[in-house]
Amino acid sequence: MVDTKVNLLGIELDNPVIPASGTFGFGYEFAEIYDINMLGTFSFKGTTLNPRFGNPTPRIAECREGMINAVGLQNPGVEKVVAEELPKLKKCFHKKVMANVSGFSLEEYAKTCEILDKEEQVGWLEVNVSCPNVHGGGMSFGTQPEAAASVVRAVKAVTTKPVIVKLSPNVTDIVAIAKACEEAGADGISLVNTLLGMRIDLKTKKPVIANKMGGFSGRAIFPVALRMVYQVAHAVKIPVIGMGGVATAEDVIEMMLAGATAVEVGAENLINPYACKDIIESLPAVMKKYNISSLKEIIGGVRDE
Repeated sequence: MVDTKVNLLGIELDNPVIPASGTFGFGYEFAEIYDINMLGTFSFKGTTLNPRFGNPTPRIAECREGMINAVGLQNPGVEKVVAEELPKLKKCFHKKVMANVSGFSLEEYAKTCEILDKEEQVGWLEVNVSCPNVHGGGMSFGTQPEAAASVVRAVKAVTTKPVIVKLSPNVTDIVAIAKACEEAGADGISLVNTLLGMRIDLKTKKPVIANKMGGFSGRAIFPVALRMVYQVAHAVKIPVIGMGGVATAEDVIEMMLAGATAVEVGAENLINPYACKDIIESLPAVMKKYNISSLKEIIGGVRDE
């Protein structure tokens, strides 16, 4: 028998596999096709204080080994999430869920987190300072250490649950930003969000996406994500959640060797709705193949010599 359990900031997960925010809705849609209680947990759709329609269409562009999206944080707003989405989720998911939060000011981040912090089913707050698809918020907070730290301080002042800060790869020094978040009181770091990408339609000679640019995700970004997870995990003392191009059980193990305590799966869910189920079911066999008896024991286990 192999042990797939991991501990994420005081909460034990049956396995480290977590569908990433924006790729799994509020969970109950996927619960119609398989039992989502097999997941470690999942990060629900990015939530803001007020409802957002999102960016103009088209919002999606395909590319080799990935995709570009500029959805723009479309969501019903935190009050509706609490009143409608979480009760529906509770009927089909019986574990703690990760709440993903975005904002356009320190006050918005703090207020949204304060509301979600009161929800019994929410186990962690994943604070997104890294979205490249909105103007005036999100990534603008995540590209400078002090700006990211200011969000952490504002959120920690009004919450009791673990705060995990989601960082952008679209920066020069990811370690400096991660360390600033840690020093400001973050309980964990998740990375990476999408890279910034673009496609042009050769027939119209116009950008494919109405927003011109969007978040590039998918298997192609895995080596970049892995490198950043390795760098950050070796620089901070708080847990790291790795993501970016994860598509297989082997990818999960590679992320954990680099230093990730848990691993989020994003774009692959949009290609294959059974992606996380497939990864979880194949994990034990892959662990046996590489003589791994416990996933807890391989976290940060990459051999540097």
